[in-house]
Amino acid sequence: MEQKILAATLYLKDGIPVKSPQDLSVAGDLQFLAKTYNDGGIDKIFVFDLSSNDMEHEKNLLTIRELNRLIEIPTCGGGNINRLEDIKKLLYAGCKQVLINGSKSYCFELVNEASSRFGREKILLSIKNVDFIFKHKDIIKDQVHELLVMNTKLLDSLENLTDTQYVALCEEASIDTMLHILKRSNSRGVYGPFLNDADRNVMELKSSLSMQGIKMDNFDPALKWSDFKLNAEGMVPTIAQDYRTGEVLMLAYMNEEAFMQTIRTGKMTYYSRSRKELWTKGMTSGNIQYVKSLTADCDYDTILAKVSQVGAACHTGKYSCFYNEIVRKEYVEKNPLKVFKQVYAVISDRKKNPKEGSYTNYLLEKGLDKILKKIGEEATEIVIAAKNPDPEEMKYEISDFLYHLMVMMVEKGLTWEDIMYELAQR
Repeated sequence: MEQKILAATLYLKDGIPVKSPQDLSVAGDLQFLAKTYNDGGIDKIFVFDLSSNDMEHEKNLLTIRELNRLIEIPTCGGGNINRLEDIKKLLYAGCKQVLINGSKSYCFELVNEASSRFGREKILLSIKNVDFIFKHKDIIKDQVHELLVMNTKLLDSLENLTDTQYVALCEEASIDTMLHILKRSNSRGVYGPFLNDADRNVMELKSSLSMQGIKMDNFDPALKWSDFKLNAEGMVPTIAQDYRTGEVLMLAYMNEEAFMQTIRTGKMTYYSRSRKELWTKGMTSGNIQYVKSLTADCDYDTILAKVSQVGAACHTGKYSCFYNEIVRKEYVEKNPLKVFKQVYAVISDRKKNPKEGSYTNYLLEKGLDKILKKIGEEATEIVIAAKNPDPEEMKYEISDFLYHLMVMMVEKGLTWEDIMYELAQR
């Protein structure tokens, strides 16, 4: 059985998330919603541009670009897609797919053109009725990857006309209603207003659906609690680590109930030895730890949890509990990404706090043309150095090039996280 998905919908008006096309009140902070959807179990986000003019459209595209910088799950962009250029802009903004409005008279002409240019796997089509499906079912089969069905009453008729998979609207948070859709052979998943609720525990919902035989992207542990070697209190110490940076955040303990609740909800849950009760990290403070992975050590007596940390892990307000330095030996950092980030941070600080005599400030004051000229010169130096059999010269030229490249990145507001994300998606 193919894995099914649960999708959220995000509507943008004037660059800000709103609740729906009918309710333009603010839906919440973009960064908060992005992190909640990304870490909380949502598999995909449909993003709709509700702009009414070109200026607003460009503002919404910038928001979509920012959204895609913040998340790892795929997005599908829709709304105001009238020509091939609109599709290209959404893809360049980081969307993995685009959603073409099936009610538009030109939709199949655009589907044909877009599928040929960008590939069938990037093209989705929304439908509110099936009148035109019969006439165009060959085009849909060959050039549309997936359908977004906005009326579940159409499902029986739709399945008689095409084998194309679809994501269907589910208007209520009912397991039975979801099962009615998800158990269909052509169903790829569901979307609906309840899945946009940041307080919805999507991982728990997935666990309930999995128990009903629906294959979901949720945690299916390879180890049972009985596989662990417990301490004298019947618990397993658990180390929480930031999944992006590797920074160790905290140490706590799990009993079997905490372990099973962590698996079911996707949020780190521990057992408080002082309070003698379960506690899900962040339930009172908001500093939730979303599970990315759980790994046992070689003796099966310790768990390493890689998590996405919201806010601070420590009750003192520090990001990590481990901040009381005991001894320290100076060393040269050689982790490539950390070195890049450190140099980038220095350049960024020079931009905010200019320092007299700084070469970095000289470049920034001269402007983009001067920076680009230096990048061109350094690139040429790399080419010349590469012809030399001794790689030492090339090492210095590449370092110069990367420094000037980072000056340009700071000037243009681009970070190493942006570059790493783009490379990871290729």
